[in-house]
Order: sequence, then C-alpha cells, then structure tokens
Amino acid sequence: MSKPTSSFWIAKLGKTQSRLQGLVIVFIVLSLVIAARCMYLQGLDPGGHGTQALMPETKKIPATRGTIVDRNGQVLAESVPAMNITADPTIVATNGRVAEKMTLAQRLKAQAGPGIIAGILATHLDGDFQEYYDQLTRTTREDGSANRYVMLAPHVLTYSNISLRQRINELGYIGLYRENAPVRSYPNGTVGANILGFMTFSDALQAEGKYPWTGGEGLELSLNAQLSGVDGEEIFESSPYGRIPTGTATIKEPEEGISYELTLDLGLQYMQDQRLAHAVTSSGARSGMAITMSVTGEVLAMSNYPTFDPNDLSNVDSSVLGNLAIRHAYEPGSVQKVLTMAALIDAGIVAPDTRVVVPGTIASADTTIRDAWTHGTIQRTATGVLVESSNVGTIILARQMAKEDLVSYLRNFGLGAPTELGLPGEESGFVPDAEMTGQTRDNISFGQGLSVTAIQEATAITAIANGGVYVSPKIIRSATTSDGIPVEIPPQTVRRVISEETSTQILQMMETVAASHTNYITLDGYRLGTKSGTAEAIDPACGCYRGMVVSYVGVAPAENPSLITLVVLDHPRGGSGASHAAPVVQDVLRVALPRYGVPPSSTPAADLPTLW
Repeated sequence: MSKPTSSFWIAKLGKTQSRLQGLVIVFIVLSLVIAARCMYLQGLDPGGHGTQALMPETKKIPATRGTIVDRNGQVLAESVPAMNITADPTIVATNGRVAEKMTLAQRLKAQAGPGIIAGILATHLDGDFQEYYDQLTRTTREDGSANRYVMLAPHVLTYSNISLRQRINELGYIGLYRENAPVRSYPNGTVGANILGFMTFSDALQAEGKYPWTGGEGLELSLNAQLSGVDGEEIFESSPYGRIPTGTATIKEPEEGISYELTLDLGLQYMQDQRLAHAVTSSGARSGMAITMSVTGEVLAMSNYPTFDPNDLSNVDSSVLGNLAIRHAYEPGSVQKVLTMAALIDAGIVAPDTRVVVPGTIASADTTIRDAWTHGTIQRTATGVLVESSNVGTIILARQMAKEDLVSYLRNFGLGAPTELGLPGEESGFVPDAEMTGQTRDNISFGQGLSVTAIQEATAITAIANGGVYVSPKIIRSATTSDGIPVEIPPQTVRRVISEETSTQILQMMETVAASHTNYITLDGYRLGTKSGTAEAIDPACGCYRGMVVSYVGVAPAENPSLITLVVLDHPRGGSGASHAAPVVQDVLRVALPRYGVPPSSTPAADLPTLW
C-alpha cells in the first residue's frame, strides 16, 4: 500500500487546530457563565440561594446517664444503647435528588420510597405500616412550611437499628436518620422500684431541644441532674437536601453522668419484697412497708407493696409509684412506747424495775383510756408495762416527765422532721409542741396523737440499738464520675440522744418483750429484742379514726445489735402487729444476720422482772 501524500497530512492538521480552537472558545464561555452565576449567588443574592446552599445545623448529643448499682456492684439501673429513628419527609419524597432534574427511573423509585420504607419499618419494629407511611409522606406542616423532621420510632435497640439500616441502604433509599437516645433499663424489674424510680418524657425539655427523658420518681428524680450529665452537641453544614457529607463539623463531647453505689443489698431486697407482698395479700392489708437497716444507718432493704415495674408503666396506677416508707405518715401505736421508756429512763425518772400500780382504766381530760385487754388493778414493773404494752401504765409513767422534755427527746430521735435520706417527697410526720394539752401528752406516750414515717421510726429504734447515738439513714454509699473520680456525698447527721447505759437497759426490756412473743417470732441462735404496735388509723375523708395500722420491729443480736427490721401493714383485716408483721421480721433477720456474718449470741438472754 502506497504512503499518503504530504498534502493529506497538511489538511488533517488544519482541521484538528480548528477543532481545538473551538473547544477553547466553548470552555471560556462556560467559565464566564459559571463565574457570573457564582458572583450573583454569593454577591448579589447572598441571603437567598447562598444560605439555602449552606446552612449550619446543631444536633444535641445526649450524655450517657449514670449507672446505679447495689452495695455488691449488681446493676439496679443502667442506660442501654438505643436510637430514635427519624426522617426528613422532604428528602424521602425525592430520595434526595433535585426534583426538576430527576430521570423517569429516579422519579419512579422516589415515588415508591415511602411505601417501601414504611414496610421495612413495620417488619423490623413491629409498628403500623399506615402510620409510618402517613408520617413519611407528610412533607408540609399545618403552617405550610416544609416538614423536615418526624419521629418514626423512639428508643430502638441496637440490633433492630442495625438490621433496619442495612436493609434500607441496600435498596438505595435515604432520608432516615438516627439520634442517640439510650433506653433506661431496670434489670431486676419491681425489686427496689420505689427507691429507684423511673424515667418520664418531658415536653418542656423537648421544646428546648434537650434530651426529653428525665427522672420521674425516686433516686432517678432526686439525683436527676447528677445522673444526667451534660449533653454535647455537633454543629455541621447542611443543604436543603440534608447534611453535606464533605462539610465541616465541630463536636463538643458530652459529659457522662455520675454513677452511684447504694447501700441496698439486691438479694436481701428481693427476699424482703417477696415476704412483704405475701404478708400484705394474706392479711388483706391495703399496703405495706418494710425496712432493714444496719445500726450505722445504712438502709439494706426498703420495700413497698403494691409496687411497679419501672420498665413498663403502661398500665400502672399512679398511687403505687411513690415510696410509702418515706411518704406515708401513720400513728405508730405501741412501738412508740420504746421511745417513751427510753426518754423516761435516760432522764432518771424511771428504771426497768420501777414499780407501777396499773388500774383497769385512766381518765384523760374528758375521755377514758384503757388497755387492749380488760383487767382490774395490777402490779407491773416498767418492763412489765412494756411487755404487756399497757397504755394505762405508760401514761402513769409519762406524766412524771415535763412535756417539753418529752418533746425534746422525740425530736432528737428524729421524729417530726425529714431524715434527709435523699429520696424525693419525704414527709415530716408530726410531733406536738410543748404547749400540748395533758391529754395529747397521754396519747403520744403510747403512740397516738403523733405521726411518723417508717424510715423515721426505724431510724429512731436504730439510735437505741446504736448505743444511744442517732445516725441519720443513708442509702447512697458512694459516687464516681465516668473517669472513676470519687464524688463527695452528704455526710450523715450524728448526735447522742440517750446514754449508752439507757440503750442497754431498753434493749434488755425489748428482749424481755421478745420472750413473750415466742409464739410469733423466734430467731434460733440469736438474742432478739422486739416490740409490736397496733394503732387506729386516721381516715382523711372524715378526719376520724377508721381501721388499723399494725407494725413490728426487731433488733438483733440484742446484746450487741447489728441489724433492725421494721414492718408496717396498713389496714389489715383484723389481727395485730405480732400476728401479721412479726413473721416477716423473723424471716428477714434469719436471712440477713448470717448473710452479713453476724455471729450467733454466746451469752444468756436478759430476763427482767415484769411483776412485783
């Protein structure tokens, strides 16, 4: 084949140069057009398209709520990772594309998007397809503005969130987003629920753009600020079509909440909860409370019945959400006689063997007071008055003390004021002042005419068991930051109320009481001090006495106390503190004493004279 002539190559080169010149001219013209458009958008119209193209957005990053554990490190409340699934319906409508520039295939895919996404949500989250579809297709709000945010599913756990996201990504759909929204979990259900509390949704916090879940009761409420920590935030660039992946972002990390170790013992709490529930249901009582404490003021178990499961409040009566042990003030009945005797003995007015002539009745102002059993004139020691729980005998002894002195002792025992345990809504109870009438003084000496909460009464008895020293109750053992740095907790209040000698004498008197109740309570291997209480209950509806409140307290070992348990039952059907509450005290102490390594008693029980 012959070679082409040189004139052919000259013609070919000329055509190529012309084409290159044309391309250069086109490129210059396009560059000028783009430059002019940029000048218009950024210079002449900066408040319009410019701001639409690039908008800073702020997203809150919730702090991880602190964990609550028992004294042995068992988790009582914790935050489990979860996400809120949200959507931008305006992006879902076009699958994130500019509507005017969509191809037919893209338009058809976008139109199918809400239905496909709603189906995936319904499958993975067990929700309602139609509800999801309606939310995804509602692109405008009632005021006509664009609807850029809908909550599709709150608190979706990690597994469901991952499988949901994978399926939607596989199909190539966008417009769904995730918000960090951990779920509060209570792994032990009802155990200790009235102490821990629960979480509740706050519209006010949501309106402020904050994490909308907050403590609703118990420690979750009283420690809410400390448990919550401080939310962080992320500021990023977005456009009308969502977040710009390559845009800049700044992040302020959240500060995690403080975690708490409680004095509670989960195992003992569970056992006491179960035993109290049985006592309430078997006695037909409206409700019940039980508290077990160490003599150092640590609350080892605090039970309420009825109670609730903080994981599910959907069908819970609001009346069971509070903590009766700190909120329900009741007249203590004969358990109060222990405090009256302690005051009289400490003041040097009475001794355990003081002789008392006890008539069948005694006049008090315009009323006649009698004992629970019918008797003529009998001879008892002060110990015998306590053993037989004689109202008449107690009044005779208490009348020897000035009213102001009796009031002073009762208030030093912690009655009439909150114990400052750290739980919300604690009641003060009521102790009359020194200006009370003689009849009122008679009544309060045997446990009527004043009111206490279970935590007040348990703490007062603990003061007697603790050598006469009052130590305010404690439920928080320690606190730490997420970095393990200790956080200071409020100190306990400590004061002497009665002498150590008086403490020993009262414990011996309570041990003599226990010896008279062996048909109701025994504690193999341990010396035990007890007192029962049965009091008329005030009915707020009529302002009158109607029904009964019964209680029983046990202290062990009586010679060197370590633990006390108090049980209170509200409005049982008949019976007494000894018959209904004593078996609960017995069962709890039988478990608690060896659990805490308390050695059995090795000395003989006290046996004080009751007659003369």
